[in-house]
Amino acid sequence: MAIEHILGDTWECVIGLEVHVQLTTASKIFSGAATAFGAEPNRQACAVDLGLPGVLPVLNAGAVERAIKFGLAVNGEIAPRSVFARKHYFYPDLPKGYQISQYELPTVGKGSLTISVKDGKKEYDKVIGITRAHLEEDAGKSLHEGMGAHSGIDLNRAGTPLLEIVSEPDMRSPAEAVAYLKKLHALVVALGICDGNMAEGSFRCDANVSVRKKGAEKFGTRTESKNLNSFKFVEKAIEYEIERQIDVIESGGTVLQQTRLYDSVKNETRPLRSKEEANDYRYFPDPDLLPLDITAEDIERIRAIMPELPDAKRDRFVRDYSLTVYDAEVLTQDVALGHYYERVVASVGAANAKLAANWTMGELSAALNEHQLSISQSPVSADAFAQLLARIADNTINGKIAKDVFLAMWAGEGSADAVIEAKGLKQVTDTSAIAALVDEIIAANPGQVADYRGGKDKLFGFFVGQAMKKSGGKMNPEILNQMLKDKLAA
Repeated sequence: MAIEHILGDTWECVIGLEVHVQLTTASKIFSGAATAFGAEPNRQACAVDLGLPGVLPVLNAGAVERAIKFGLAVNGEIAPRSVFARKHYFYPDLPKGYQISQYELPTVGKGSLTISVKDGKKEYDKVIGITRAHLEEDAGKSLHEGMGAHSGIDLNRAGTPLLEIVSEPDMRSPAEAVAYLKKLHALVVALGICDGNMAEGSFRCDANVSVRKKGAEKFGTRTESKNLNSFKFVEKAIEYEIERQIDVIESGGTVLQQTRLYDSVKNETRPLRSKEEANDYRYFPDPDLLPLDITAEDIERIRAIMPELPDAKRDRFVRDYSLTVYDAEVLTQDVALGHYYERVVASVGAANAKLAANWTMGELSAALNEHQLSISQSPVSADAFAQLLARIADNTINGKIAKDVFLAMWAGEGSADAVIEAKGLKQVTDTSAIAALVDEIIAANPGQVADYRGGKDKLFGFFVGQAMKKSGGKMNPEILNQMLKDKLAA
């Protein structure tokens, strides 16, 4: 059942997201150990990460710069002084017995992000408040598979720099949550502060969800669904939790404040533990780290090297390439896709920008999705793709034939020109040849001609189909259509 039917006129959901963004530094936030993904267990953990006695953390300046970049991008408050704190809890993969994070004085304070939401037939923009973005270290990882009756601990990830971005509880539907998450993902990748790889855990989300009666001012009891690592799972986990909480309340029960785990196989959340409050963590300033002072000069230095942000690129695409806002939004949500599109336009010319947009979002994206490839893995380069579009633009081939050429290029059969030449796919534009074919089709189908001239206009498609069939799809559609209309009207 669709979530809007579950909510009906009675219920409202309240959603806030906590997003953990792994920063793109080469070393960890408080040590010189590497952060590369996929190393053998415990090969990238040093004495600091292991929490051995006598070691001292040293703050990675690159992590701070990346946090400032994010703060500037969301018009956030950059704190002139922020403090690192010890957050105490026991996990086997947390050897120190605490995590170094930020609590009362984070590096980035209140900001906002404007999202574009498409929810069914509704389309609208909405401002989502950002409460804070604080720096912290990641924990290690517990390993259970292949361990028999035991568990293993991999501390490679321990100390990896994270920026935790906490939203206000401003979202009122799973669609809004996904739109916010996608916007945030595009932003941190565009900034170069995160690679955005959700499968590797570089960008992961905890969803706080509660429900309340419409019109109520007080929030309901919230649950937190942990470590959601895809947009689809975020949406599904939130939908499940909304329905579950409503069922609990309508059955006379009470929603418990819990941390829950989303099971993507069963499409359900299940409880992990009761939800902690801040005082459970016994926060206090880390005595081994000085307060972080950020000057106005530091901020202006970083502002000067900020890249073009997705919203600015979207507006430029609309202005320079005459694209719709929707098309520009799609092309700029994925940074790499935006770069690819711009390389195509640079080659094929701005006059064909709309054609390039249609094909990039259409045939190219469909092929990438079908083969589960990213744009950087496309077997058809931007230059090769531009050559194909140029042959559509100059009427060498029509759109139908171009699809076949694209598939051949995708399969590695060569450039557009090579495929067109090898398969003899050049479009027929010779008016005398087209006229001869039209005369032949009219002569062969006197009954359909009479019916068409008698008012059955839909038969026009029949004549077009016959012409394309006889020519192997090579006829120029514009010339063919006009000639058919003229001769059938005679």
